[in-house]
Amino acid sequence: MISWIPTLLMGARITISLTVLAVSAGLVMSLFIALGKMSKNVIINKTCSAYIFFFRGTPLLMQLYFIYYALPMISRAFLIQTGSAEVDRFIYAFIAYSLNCAAYCAEIIRAAIQSIDKGQFEASRALGLSYAQTFRLVIIPQSIRRLIPPVGNEFIMMLKDASLVSMIALVDITKATRNIEGSTRSALVYIPAMILYLIITWIFSFVFHKLEKKYSVYE
Repeated sequence: MISWIPTLLMGARITISLTVLAVSAGLVMSLFIALGKMSKNVIINKTCSAYIFFFRGTPLLMQLYFIYYALPMISRAFLIQTGSAEVDRFIYAFIAYSLNCAAYCAEIIRAAIQSIDKGQFEASRALGLSYAQTFRLVIIPQSIRRLIPPVGNEFIMMLKDASLVSMIALVDITKATRNIEGSTRSALVYIPAMILYLIITWIFSFVFHKLEKKYSVYE
């Protein structure tokens, strides 16, 4: 089993990198989508609502297949060619996971923003703050504290769902495990693989727990 560890750790590098990058990008996009869904502009509101409905209502694996296989067939503009098949697959996976994460985080952010008392918004406007300043200086800072637990849960779910990238031959932990099993004919490789997943999940759960504890002091 010790000889399998380096290969599994290489897969873990892909799993962690994909999750961190996808969730980070998804959070940035989700803020604009959440604000769009709360907008009084009908077109913006309906567009953002449709986006959320689509990505929350279809399986992540199907979205990954569509972006990786179907989009390049629809138009060569969607074809990614960096010269490395592994990098190409990573970019496709990053796009799929970021778009999916943005839909889920948009609902989390919307709920967090709407949980802030409306009186604070009215008081900020009465003090002369613009709409953008009110959100940037008053509403969003308070919302962050309430975002940490659900965003942490979404991060852990995305970390485990990253195993789906093995279906497009991207070598994450799951794909590395299957490769080892295929070459050694030993199912024992699933033991260190699951332990590795547990360790990674525990580390990030610990980090989010510490963040939640830190910011809850100011509630």
